[in-house]
Amino acid sequence: MPERLQKWLAAAGVGSRREIEDWIVAGRVKVNGKPAVLGQKVSGTERIVIDGRAIRVATRRHRPSPRVLLYHKPTGEVCTRSDPEGRPSVFDALPALRGGRWVMVGRLDLDTAGLLLFTTDGELANALMHPAGGLEREYAVRVRGEPDDASLRLLCTGVALEDGIGRFGRVQAEGGQGANRWYRVTVAEGRNRIVRRLWEAVGCQVSRLIRVRFGPLALPRHLPRGRWRELGAAEVSALYDSVTPSIQGDIKTKKKQ
Repeated sequence: MPERLQKWLAAAGVGSRREIEDWIVAGRVKVNGKPAVLGQKVSGTERIVIDGRAIRVATRRHRPSPRVLLYHKPTGEVCTRSDPEGRPSVFDALPALRGGRWVMVGRLDLDTAGLLLFTTDGELANALMHPAGGLEREYAVRVRGEPDDASLRLLCTGVALEDGIGRFGRVQAEGGQGANRWYRVTVAEGRNRIVRRLWEAVGCQVSRLIRVRFGPLALPRHLPRGRWRELGAAEVSALYDSVTPSIQGDIKTKKKQ
C-alpha cells in the first residue's frame, strides 16, 4: 500500500520524519528523477535519491525489526554526523548498519552528558520527540548559586523565557556544599537548552548537566561514558507502548514484527 514519502523513509531509518520533511522542502530528495513534494506517496518501487545518493528502502514486509540503543554521551561530543571543527561525534561509537542509519532521538548540547537514544525507526524517533507525547526527561544538575524557596517554586510554576513559558515538572535537592549544589529536575519538552535557561532565569549557573532518564528509559548505572547498550525485544516493545496513543499511528504495529 502506498505511503507518504516522509513516512516511508522515516520507517526505514533514513531519518526522523521532521528531518526528511525539511530535506524535501529544501529540494534534496528526488523520486524517479523529479523533485519530491511533501505528502507524495510511494510504494517502494520508485528510485529515491537524497543528495545524489540512491536510497534502497525495503518493503514493509521485509523491513528488519526496529532497533534501539542507549548511549552514554560524554561531554565534548557533538550531536551531528560530522563537525567542521573536527570534534568527536556521538555517531562515531555506534555499531555500523547495513542499508540504514541510526536516527538520534533529540540531542544533547556539547557540554551536556548522559542518556541519548538512537533507533533505526524514524517514526518511533518522531513519536518520542513529539510535543504531544510529553515524555518526561530527568536530569542531574549541579548549579552555582543558592536559590531560595521562592525561586524553586517559580521554577515549577513557570518562568518567562524568550520562546515562551518554561517550567520543571519537579525539582528535588540532592545535596552539595557551599555554592555548588546538586538537584534532580524533570521537564516534559525538548526545547533548546531549556534546563540551563531555567536555572539562569533565577540567577543560578549550571556547572554540570547529566540526562539520566528519557521517558521510561534510564541511563544504565554501570554503562561507561562513550559506550552503548542495545535494548532487547521486550524493552523495545515497552518503548513503543510508552508513546501517547493519539500520536502512535502506524508505529504501534511495529512492536509485533
